[in-house]
Amino acid sequence: MTQTLGCNHAVGKSIQVTAGDSELFTYVYRPTDPQLESPRPYLHPIRTLGGDLVSVFRPHDHVWHKGMTWSLPHFGHENFWGGPTFSVEHGYQQLDNNGSMDHDRVEALDVSEDLVRFSHHLSWHTQAGEHVVDELRTLEVRLADDGWVLVYETGMTNVSDATIQIGSPTTAGRPNAGYGGLFWRGPRSFTGGTVLAPQGLGGDELRGQRAAWMGFSGKHDSTDRASTLIIVDAGENPNHPPEWFVRSEDFAAVCPAPFFSEELPFEPGSTLTFRYATLVADEASDNDRAAHLAAQATKSLTAG
Repeated sequence: MTQTLGCNHAVGKSIQVTAGDSELFTYVYRPTDPQLESPRPYLHPIRTLGGDLVSVFRPHDHVWHKGMTWSLPHFGHENFWGGPTFSVEHGYQQLDNNGSMDHDRVEALDVSEDLVRFSHHLSWHTQAGEHVVDELRTLEVRLADDGWVLVYETGMTNVSDATIQIGSPTTAGRPNAGYGGLFWRGPRSFTGGTVLAPQGLGGDELRGQRAAWMGFSGKHDSTDRASTLIIVDAGENPNHPPEWFVRSEDFAAVCPAPFFSEELPFEPGSTLTFRYATLVADEASDNDRAAHLAAQATKSLTAG
């Protein structure tokens, strides 16, 4: 039986996207997180078509990690990632600089059997209350030949009167720690799993390398199943192809990091746009399947 997409809207809080009777993900667009965790919208839980969970929420080692989120740890002097901020002088230090990405209004919610599209407007505020960014964010969900795919787009406009340098812990002086951007954190059982890349299967040694896409395959507790997640960076994104922040040894993480090793100036009144396609599939992947899934995800970036 062919599956069809659906959506449940908890008005003012979240949307849940479904395929048949199964949840694919919940997108919480008005979170209730503490200020220290930089409140911002997130996707969790995220599941395969077969129902396996491929995200984690608020892990004890980094409570500001929330499934999949758009998160920027070095936004000028502000932190829209959560937790402490890195500097060469002090290492990681908790500061009063944890900003928030605040939902303003829903712009669109369109649902059909083969497409769910959600768009909303956000205002970014520093912890001190300064309004620095207006954002229009859009999520589009489609079923793929193998799994399902999310196209995630953000358009950020600098509404402050200053040029903001967007960077990472690496641009602040910590080697090979260039995280920031669209960040996915996998479940505990994925620790020690396989990083997928055009360069071939690997692990933490792929961190910092450039590629049009990367992903992850991991195993689930309590079953003998595995799952795969692929993220594709759109060709028109700034600094494409990006350096990638990927982890496997300590925990599973994939992040196309456009500000990994070089700051990007964000001038007043200018708009930065980023688009990504994330494909979620049941079962583990070898090099050939990973490339095939990446091709499917890439195709979705140009779907009408």
